[in-house]
Amino acid sequence: MPHAFHEFLLYERGASPHTVRAYITDVQSAVDFAAEGGARELSDIDTATLRKWLAQMHSQKAARSTIARRVASLRSFFSWAKRRGLIAADPSVRLQSPKLHQHLPQVLSAPHAAGVCDRAAELAATGEALAIRNWALIEVLYATGARVGEVVGADVDDFDGDNGLLHLIGKGDKERVVPLGKPAVRALEAWLGEPRASTLREHSPPAIFLGARGGRLDQRAARKIVHDLTAGEDGGGVSPHGLRHSMATHLLEGGADLRSVQELLGHASLATTQRYTHVMGDRLRTAYQQAHPRA
Repeated sequence: MPHAFHEFLLYERGASPHTVRAYITDVQSAVDFAAEGGARELSDIDTATLRKWLAQMHSQKAARSTIARRVASLRSFFSWAKRRGLIAADPSVRLQSPKLHQHLPQVLSAPHAAGVCDRAAELAATGEALAIRNWALIEVLYATGARVGEVVGADVDDFDGDNGLLHLIGKGDKERVVPLGKPAVRALEAWLGEPRASTLREHSPPAIFLGARGGRLDQRAARKIVHDLTAGEDGGGVSPHGLRHSMATHLLEGGADLRSVQELLGHASLATTQRYTHVMGDRLRTAYQQAHPRA
């Protein structure tokens, strides 16, 4: 796989390391498949070969989202290769991506979300440093609707307590500043005092959220914290992404406009934000059917 394509994804497209790895793996797999069929050069790979490779993925029961990503990987690579003059024609332009089912994660009700934050605050009242950190984490995630990677990637200097703002770096290194409510500011300030200082080590980064060993809190640990705090007596629990969807749904139900929610969430397209209106529609329809005398 050309190193230049890797550099293109990373620096020109601004793709995350995870996306770069996935695209490189996808394209390498497709090229290897074509080579087994007799292709010696990139120019030997045609649309039919790529369709056979995708059909093989389908026969192996790959998820629609996985196949859609692989189509995106091929389109990105062959478009890049054509622009670089490595091939004369792009064999990926006629590939069709499978239609994805719209699926939103479980959404907490507003009272449930408030109860989760209150429970985290009660645990923090014990004075245990990591409990205070967990309280701050859950408050920030719910207040901002930020992706977990954005929150654990934030540094101390990114927090403006005086104005209740948090600077985040999202997908494609896009920056945005999001407001924090008073509960989130209060929780963050509580954590950023003595509790965070007690977890510092010589190697500690300037991250807002630190792990028990002084390193930057990783996403897997943050997901477990959120899941454990949101789980009820019957188990369950949601992910940080579930908190993100909950926050967006609650804002829209409270009267916020789509464009503002889009900016808060860092969505590149308004169409992505519009998915939350389906959740609202379901709830409004249920309320209508329950309350309207002629429903």
